[in-house]
Amino acid sequence: MNPLSILLIGLAMSTDAFAAAIGKGAAMTRPRLPQALRAGLVFGVVEGITPLIGWLLGTATSRFIDAWDHWIAFGLLAALGLHMIWQALRLHEDEDEIDDHSSLLKLAIAGLATSIDAMAVGVGLAFADVPIVVVSIVIGLCTFVMVTIGIMLGRALGVVIGKRAEIVGGMILIIVGSVILYEHLSGAA
Repeated sequence: MNPLSILLIGLAMSTDAFAAAIGKGAAMTRPRLPQALRAGLVFGVVEGITPLIGWLLGTATSRFIDAWDHWIAFGLLAALGLHMIWQALRLHEDEDEIDDHSSLLKLAIAGLATSIDAMAVGVGLAFADVPIVVVSIVIGLCTFVMVTIGIMLGRALGVVIGKRAEIVGGMILIIVGSVILYEHLSGAA
């Protein structure tokens, strides 16, 4: 997997956290940089760990499905991408709000909620030849930066931008899955 693909995965995985951060930033009275950095750090660490967990789960099962691994990676990434797009397009009237931004536990729970897709990406990447530690670090760093920016911009931009970011992230996942499938089928991998 080339560095651009790794960066695109990192950005795609951080878009749901970015969307959530914009919403949280919009709900805060006056988000300050230390609050945004703290939220970014918590989200980034959680988002960086979950692909490793998914990769370990995928690796444990990879020997049983080696002949279909590229199709599984494509299917998981495409399904996650479509799910992200669907989530962004549907109306959220009952979204969980985190009012107390000082609680690390609440931030970690919100980070975990937005990182389930990163765990599934980790499962899919177990079937491709990728440096999972590098991918996880990139996902964590992208999430840290995106959440920090999202909280600071949230008050000004509102939730509309967040939904668009999630749609773009979903499209990127579908493209990365398609590239994995193409590289395997064409022998380019």
